[in-house]
Amino acid sequence: MKLEALKLTQEWDKTFPKSDKVEHSKVTFCNRYGITLAADLYIPRGAAGKLPAIAVSGPFGAVKEQCSGLYAQTMAERGFVTLAFDPSFTGESGGNVRYMASSDINTEDFMAAVDFLSLHERVDPERIGIIGICGWGGMALNAAALDTRVKATVAATMYDMTRVNAKGYFDSADSEEARYQAKAAMCAQRLADLKAGEYKLGGGVVDPLPEDAPFFVKDYYDYYKTPRGYHARSLNSNGGWNVIGCESFINQPILRYSNEIRSAVLLIHGDKAHSCYFSRDAYADMVRDSKYADNKELMIIPGAVHTDLYDGGGKDAIPFDKLQSFFTTYLC
Repeated sequence: MKLEALKLTQEWDKTFPKSDKVEHSKVTFCNRYGITLAADLYIPRGAAGKLPAIAVSGPFGAVKEQCSGLYAQTMAERGFVTLAFDPSFTGESGGNVRYMASSDINTEDFMAAVDFLSLHERVDPERIGIIGICGWGGMALNAAALDTRVKATVAATMYDMTRVNAKGYFDSADSEEARYQAKAAMCAQRLADLKAGEYKLGGGVVDPLPEDAPFFVKDYYDYYKTPRGYHARSLNSNGGWNVIGCESFINQPILRYSNEIRSAVLLIHGDKAHSCYFSRDAYADMVRDSKYADNKELMIIPGAVHTDLYDGGGKDAIPFDKLQSFFTTYLC
């Protein structure tokens, strides 16, 4: 399969410091749609033999130089081969047009990452897990429901992007009329984009920040628009997704078969996060009348808001010891 030529940044341009405990390299791989994905590969320095591995992506609208890379590098320090990748149409990955999202293609991105790891000389293909952060937490669960090679999945500060697009935040727009109006607006935008000859961006995190902005908007601003998490390739830090970028999400629920996931799943969320209801509901649906509930767990972090699980929030909110023990249990 021919890989698309990508321009990869070779210098270290992450939002976190480089660790001397791991070996880092830039790699590429292809998904089944022929899109070439760019990734950072982290291997524990000095480790011997074939190792367990973890593919990492998210948040929705972020890049691998932000928190998915932090998760990957930290888990590599703890003995795992890890792969932090940019999803299709974003970051350094391929795909044209840019800044589009697809529940199908983005689930495939995780599966293509598992393909890559399964064939890597340093990886034991029977010991592969995945981590999805924010919107990619939902994609990770969808991948786990589809990919029987995935032995363990972590979804951190998870969003179900199909639910929020179809029903609004906190399901506040869950009506046929609200969905009709949203679909009509996107259909009109499609024609406007064709007439303009380009796709209109929806805008990233609002800047400048209004004084009366909701807390979760302030939370995102504090990460994406400050030195804490800003990155030049991050959609959320800059112009955002295309206005019609998530159009198909409205009628494509991704967690339809999460109740049939047989492998281990750990959901982690802060109890102060506006998004915590996504993980609580996903966990309840996953274990309800399930034959596979024994290896499912919901971990709630007291006092943590949504972005605290991006980079720790200055209070070490990411439970890396728990992630290590979880993956050690189910991958080793």
